[in-house]
Amino acid sequence: MSLLPILRVDPKDMPELAIVCGDPFRAEIISQQLEQVKELAYSREYRTFTGEYKGVRIAVVSHGVGSPGAAVCFEEMVKAGVKTIIRVGTAGSLSDRYKTGSLIISTAAVREEGLTRQLVPIAFPAVADSKVTDALYEAALEANAPGAVGKGITLTMDAFFSGVVELPHAIYRQAGVLAVEMEIAALYVVALLRGIRAGAILALDGDSTAVDEGYDPHRSIVAEAVDAEIRAALGALVKLAEQP
Repeated sequence: MSLLPILRVDPKDMPELAIVCGDPFRAEIISQQLEQVKELAYSREYRTFTGEYKGVRIAVVSHGVGSPGAAVCFEEMVKAGVKTIIRVGTAGSLSDRYKTGSLIISTAAVREEGLTRQLVPIAFPAVADSKVTDALYEAALEANAPGAVGKGITLTMDAFFSGVVELPHAIYRQAGVLAVEMEIAALYVVALLRGIRAGAILALDGDSTAVDEGYDPHRSIVAEAVDAEIRAALGALVKLAEQP
C-alpha cells in the first residue's frame, strides 16, 4: 500500500496502539519517553513517531487544532490498522471541583462542534471505550498529578474565543460537564463508526470562562499536569496491550 495521503505514513509501519495530541512539538516530547524511536513523517500539522514503551509498540501522532483536521488524522490512523487511540490534551475547566493542574478522563463528549453532525445524527452519543477509560483512570491516580483526578463528560467546541453569540459554557457547567476542549467528540464518533477503542485524558490549564480575559497555558503547574497525563496515557496503553 502507498503512503497515507495526509499523514504521509506507510501503513505497515503503524502499530495498533497510539497516543494522539494536538501539538506536533508535544508529540515529540511524548516520543522521548519511548525506546527505539523513529519519526515516520511530518506533514502539515501531522507528525508521527513510533517506538516502544515497556516492550509495547506505540505510535504518537499530532492532529492539530479542531475537529475537522483531527478527524482526518483519526480516519487515516484507522486505515493504517490502529485499534486503540488515546488523546492526550489540555482543556479549560467547567467545574469548581477541578482546578488548574487537575486531570480529567473523558467518559463522553458533548457534540457542540460541526464535524460530527456531518457524520451521524445529533442524537448519536460520542462515548469513550469503557476499558480505555478504566485504564486511564487507574493510571492517572498513580501519575502524581499536581491537582485532582476526575472522570466524566467533557465538551467539544469549535470556538475558542467568544464572539457576539454567547458560548454555552454556563449551561454545560450547570449540567455537570467537567471541561471543554476541541477534538474529543470527533475522536469518539470516528472510533465508534470504525470499530476501534478510544479514550482521552486532559490536563486542565485554566478556567474556560476566563479565556477572553487572559489565557496562559505555559505555567509550571500545567506543565506538571501534562507530564503526569503523558505518564498515565503510556501506562494505560501498556495495560490495554494485555486486553485486546
